[in-house]
Amino acid sequence: MPAKSTPSRRIEELEREYVIPLRASMHQPSRRRRAGHALETVRRFVVRHMKGKPEDVWIDPRLNEHIWERGIQHVPPQVRVKAIRFEDGLIEVDLLEAE
Repeated sequence: MPAKSTPSRRIEELEREYVIPLRASMHQPSRRRRAGHALETVRRFVVRHMKGKPEDVWIDPRLNEHIWERGIQHVPPQVRVKAIRFEDGLIEVDLLEAE
């Protein structure tokens, strides 16, 4: 009798667009930690929705500059991003351009 084969889960490249709310980053941390807290919020959101690890998330410098654009205290209320999970598990987060 042949051995039962378990279905192998093949991880494919996955690309999704998200609108990440950052309004809580205006109220929760102190004034001098808001932009850094917003970046951590982006990282946690992507890890949760793309099923990855925090150390595998790469945030594009343009997204970082967009969050820091008005300084450390005034982060945008939300940000539109495009997240791509590659076959090796790395997740790339890019700023989605306004159309």
